[in-house]
Amino acid sequence: MGIYFTVLSSGSTGNATVIQHGGTSLMIDAGLSAKRLDALFQEREISGAELDGILVTHEHSDHIKGLGAMSRKYNLPIYANLNTWAALEKSVGAIPEENRRVFETGEKHDFGSLRVESFGISHDAAEPVGYTFDDGTEKLSVATDLGYMSDKVRDAISDSDVLVLEANHDVELLRMGRYPWNTKRRILSDIGHLSNEAAGAALSELMNGRIKRTYLAHLSRDHNMMDLAKMSVRDAMESRGCFYRDHEFKLCDTYYDRPTPWDRVGEP
Repeated sequence: MGIYFTVLSSGSTGNATVIQHGGTSLMIDAGLSAKRLDALFQEREISGAELDGILVTHEHSDHIKGLGAMSRKYNLPIYANLNTWAALEKSVGAIPEENRRVFETGEKHDFGSLRVESFGISHDAAEPVGYTFDDGTEKLSVATDLGYMSDKVRDAISDSDVLVLEANHDVELLRMGRYPWNTKRRILSDIGHLSNEAAGAALSELMNGRIKRTYLAHLSRDHNMMDLAKMSVRDAMESRGCFYRDHEFKLCDTYYDRPTPWDRVGEP
């Protein structure tokens, strides 16, 4: 059967990822307009009508912009913890009670034979989370918008086959950039975003022979580039004694303006 996924969009302009397993289709976040999400669905030959629900990581607009519209258009349940529900309430409009699902942080829910578990992350939101998807054979983890890699996050994602992991910014580009200092300080803080260097350091601790691919996600368009992110992550890993060959482990691209190809988590 296997777990398949595509990162529809990733970055400060909007985030959404679709996971499929057997007859189950789920989307993490809906951070673009419903019209744009439908266009991205078409590029991957799927429809919002196929979804069984939307899992929310947190209430920032680049993760929920199209959430209410998608839920109403396709009658989709929305899964979020209580604090996130309270924080996004005014942004999503009217949602029928039967589509308001509470998924407490740390809980496990089974969607058919796919087990979904949320885990807490450090970010300046009400109660932000990441998610893991496990069918007993394959495991995918999605961890973005985290200020640092905590022990709890590391434990949650350490046995994954594939990761979608934040590599938001190059520290020096951010420091020299046009953002006001308060914004820079927030991004650099423990409740901000993971830098390229921090992503590489985290990966060096996660490499256990099982992880085959990591998709670098949520890149800043102002303070990062994919080639730079890949180089910096590799350098950070190698400086910590973590060397690998391309046939053993790959760093993969995500995009803000187009979806990634479908990926089967269990494939080498």
